[in-house]
Amino acid sequence: MCGRYASARKRQELVEEFQVGLDGSSEELSADYNVAPTKKVYAVLTRPHEDEKKGKKAEKGADAPEPVRQLRVLRWGLVPSWAKDPSIGSRLINARVETLAEKPSYRRAFAQRRCLLPADGYYEWYKVDKKTKQPFFIHPADGGVMAMAGLYEFWKDPGRADDDPLKWLTTCTVITTTAEDSVGHIHERMPMLIKRESWGDWLDPALTDLDDVRAMLTTAVQTGMESYPVSSDVNSVRNNGPRLIERESPDKALF
Repeated sequence: MCGRYASARKRQELVEEFQVGLDGSSEELSADYNVAPTKKVYAVLTRPHEDEKKGKKAEKGADAPEPVRQLRVLRWGLVPSWAKDPSIGSRLINARVETLAEKPSYRRAFAQRRCLLPADGYYEWYKVDKKTKQPFFIHPADGGVMAMAGLYEFWKDPGRADDDPLKWLTTCTVITTTAEDSVGHIHERMPMLIKRESWGDWLDPALTDLDDVRAMLTTAVQTGMESYPVSSDVNSVRNNGPRLIERESPDKALF
């Protein structure tokens, strides 16, 4: 499971890192070293520009606009389009890669609405004994950005007017897989990471064949991760700041 992560890079940094063609984010998110479910997060996705799409509709017979890679602000915790209310999102923060194509909550998004969720690293808790869990910060050993595989979905609030800017809610979930050997002793699951050379294919909305998408994930190898213990202050979502990812020496050896 991935229930917390750190995302401290500035919006412009992410625009350049992910070669974004359209900055569709409506706000600059603050550096967040304790990203928790239901928080706003940055996501990279590929869709037609909404303004262009509306304009093309007005031009009879015009070709559909080309999809463009965008940076958006979404809410973490996927709300399926068929949900009665958005509260279900707090329970759908992770999607297991093994069952993506079968689960009703994720099946359509897996085929059509895939995204990348930028992160600097994520947290997992190692069970020391029955009462104690030691948090670890897990991140790429080279200090690079993590591109977590994600899915996104649109939910329409039936209780709001069509012209209400809050009519539509866009949410996301992190895809998880079996943890690689170097961090598997901390927790058996980890976020699925997409390599830079596969970003374009993963985000391509024209790639809808589930077998092809599954094949892309089965060849994704999770390597080059590093971990170290951090303060238990990260346990509370009220705590934040770079001190949360500072290395801490536990009282006793853990492994």
